[in-house]
Amino acid sequence: MQTNKKRLPANERRTIIVQTVLELAAEQNPSNITTAAIAKQMGVTQGTLFRHFPDKDAIWQASVESISTQLLARVTNASEQTETPLAALEAIFMVHIDYFACHPGIPSLILSELQRAEETAAKRIVGQLFKRYIAHVTDLMEKGKVAGEIESSLDTSIASSLFLGAIQGLVIQSRLNGDIRSIRDKAPGVFAIYQRGIENR
Repeated sequence: MQTNKKRLPANERRTIIVQTVLELAAEQNPSNITTAAIAKQMGVTQGTLFRHFPDKDAIWQASVESISTQLLARVTNASEQTETPLAALEAIFMVHIDYFACHPGIPSLILSELQRAEETAAKRIVGQLFKRYIAHVTDLMEKGKVAGEIESSLDTSIASSLFLGAIQGLVIQSRLNGDIRSIRDKAPGVFAIYQRGIENR
């Protein structure tokens, strides 16, 4: 992402830095991305980066904060646009898939952070994102039980983890195939199988 070298507002410059990290993460292992590479991609000096972030860890933290905010907003909006809990689950599944397909660097960055042995602010944010996400899905499943859509004996804690795991599995498979955007094609079939396992019959 080449940026205009004129002086930009601080918040706009920080947003561009985060976008650049996600672009690079789509092309290479996020753990190998350096501040020098980010600056080069933007067409600025490293000094420009450090005027907005004290170090690389702070850039990573801002990146995962942005991902968390955007994904949870999309999930909430998708579920609010539906009439039933089961329809909300499908909407969340599809919007999550679409978000990753549109921004292939995001799943790479998330997986990279989770694999780090040390505890970092970015890793904690990813953990919090998953907890909030699973809590939202679990709540919808409990509402689905009340509505008679979802099997009453379903262990919603396990089912919620499998919901997220199905998405992660699609992402990993698509990356092995070299085309993460292909997850859009496979997502409906995967959700249909998942739905048959939880719905009330």
